[in-house]
Amino acid sequence: MAKVSTRERIVAEADELFYRKGFERTSFSDIAEAVNISRGNFYYHFKTKDDILDAVIQARLGKTQVMLDQWHARGDSPRARIRSFIHILIANRTRIMQHGCPVGTLCSELAKLDHPSRAEANRLFTLFRDWLRHQFSQLGCSRNADRFALHVLAWSQGVATLANAFHDERFIREEVAHLEQWLENCAEAA
Repeated sequence: MAKVSTRERIVAEADELFYRKGFERTSFSDIAEAVNISRGNFYYHFKTKDDILDAVIQARLGKTQVMLDQWHARGDSPRARIRSFIHILIANRTRIMQHGCPVGTLCSELAKLDHPSRAEANRLFTLFRDWLRHQFSQLGCSRNADRFALHVLAWSQGVATLANAFHDERFIREEVAHLEQWLENCAEAA
């Protein structure tokens, strides 16, 4: 296994801290302490927090694309692949109940800050939207593929937000079941 570079460790720790604490509330010191490096060594790799944010966003985009590619390769049908997306709510339920959706919370915070990296962070949602649109098209729902993709994204973000607010795992499981039933109805109507 390849050794993880200091830069990669910084990005990974910053990603986790941005998720748990938020971008604005995370300091250089927080990240340097998490990686266990001096501030001088830290500045060798990143000059500004915005540089770190850009690296975090790029890392998330890469990981998201890999995950989507894996879902596509493992799913034997568009319906199964869409279910993979829906089930991420169950797979990540503990973290979602604690901190919300990592994509949604970052995009929301950057929008509130009117941060220059906002559009780049929104590409995470665009990756999901495009992938879901393609799955719905393959399912036979071409005319409504984009609308359905946005519906699944909106539903999952709503579930993540309310799960974070109420810390209710049963709610997540029930909403996933409702979303799966909605998907079955879409597939049958196609």
